[in-house]
Amino acid sequence: MFLILSLAVFKIFQGCIMPSFPIFNLFIYSTLSCLLNHVSLEKDLNLPAIANYFNTKGRYEEVNPYLREEIFAVNTSVVQLPSAQCEARYLTAIIRHGTRYPTTKDIQEMRKLYDVVLQNATGEESWLREIQTQWRMWYTEDMDGRLVQKGVDELRRLAVRLSKLFPGLVSEEKLRDGHIKFITSSKHRCVNSTLSFKAGLTELWDIKDMEFDHEVNDTLMRFFAECPRLTQEVDNSPSAVQEVKRFKEGPEMKEVQQRIAGRLGVLNNLITYNMAEAAFYFCAYEFAIKAVNSPWCQLFDEEDAKVMEYASDLREFWKRGYGHDINSKASCGLFHDVFSQLDQAAMRNRQAQASTRPAATFQVGHADTLLPLLTLLGFFKDGHPLTSANYASHSHRSFRTSHMMPYAANLLFVLYDCGADDLKLQLLLNEKPVRFPGLTHQQVSMPSYQDAKDHYKALLQDCDFRSECQLKHPTDV
Repeated sequence: MFLILSLAVFKIFQGCIMPSFPIFNLFIYSTLSCLLNHVSLEKDLNLPAIANYFNTKGRYEEVNPYLREEIFAVNTSVVQLPSAQCEARYLTAIIRHGTRYPTTKDIQEMRKLYDVVLQNATGEESWLREIQTQWRMWYTEDMDGRLVQKGVDELRRLAVRLSKLFPGLVSEEKLRDGHIKFITSSKHRCVNSTLSFKAGLTELWDIKDMEFDHEVNDTLMRFFAECPRLTQEVDNSPSAVQEVKRFKEGPEMKEVQQRIAGRLGVLNNLITYNMAEAAFYFCAYEFAIKAVNSPWCQLFDEEDAKVMEYASDLREFWKRGYGHDINSKASCGLFHDVFSQLDQAAMRNRQAQASTRPAATFQVGHADTLLPLLTLLGFFKDGHPLTSANYASHSHRSFRTSHMMPYAANLLFVLYDCGADDLKLQLLLNEKPVRFPGLTHQQVSMPSYQDAKDHYKALLQDCDFRSECQLKHPTDV
């Protein structure tokens, strides 16, 4: 039987080093190791070669690759407590919704590209024939950004992982006692993500006798839509994103469009920037929603993907990042709310018993919720702004939404009591600790809470959502 098993798997072990000594257990170990390596290699074939460049359309697993092997894996050592006396007292999390369908606008552009491929493409590659003869346009406009099953699963699993990472705060007892609060944007994908997060906890602890409410608060979670100055000066102003327009019309993007046209066998003028972006979306959405390496992905090589990624990063930089001051200042209300929660937790820590303290707040919003807040806090700021002219010099930029802002991205503020009234604050981005910009002299990613407040003193004192978002009249400029 052993010989038959060995012969049956021999082919997939070619290239693996087999043991020359007749130790049965070691042979089995070698055999299983080779088999597992082969299986991992087969799995990797389902990853598009450009999977790390999908910007805000990327999977959470590309930011945390270890989750591909074990979706509930957590590394408790990332907390990096400065001393054994430190105990987590409060957690507030800003979470982006899970994987969603394309918006109606994007689906319309994707359909236009699909029609071009069906009617005009003359290439003979097998992947192109697959699109033309087997693949069907299954996206419909009524999907319009709704949460997909993968997004439901992402939030459920995130809830379980956070309960494992912070068992003293995210526990059945805390949930049942009303010490965990849920806040969401009014958008259906955020509400459904919130419901999924709660379901992750109730299913984990098999809670069937209680239901838990959530609060809809667009002032906090959709502040970008309630800031008139942002709407006027950025969202409705073509000049605010002129660098994006220039790059879309520039030589790097033109070369990408020409290469796509060449691979399809169509005239260059048929492939506009919107068509190129639609092709990129086809690859990204097929992978995010269905976990497949779509034939659409063959329209891009890695250099093409880097150009597409930069175009998207440029848009995020100028619309929600460092491009304009109001982009980040619009998040002042959320910023103040976070520190207000932490202040109250610090005060209660001195006064109340553990059994009566609120433990955690989970707030679900959008990429446009999280990115301005990260910008306000000073994260991912490069030495020079992103422009249409410096693509090459920004190949190693910090501002890469593919790394920062996948579906289900999350920013955690965790307050610790380390004894003798020593409160510390830790930030985790996508379940990994990050150092506060400007506080990098700290030996660990957990400065004292007072140092963090002192560092952001100007924002805590002067950054007011209403005054920042008030429309400016010509006489004010």
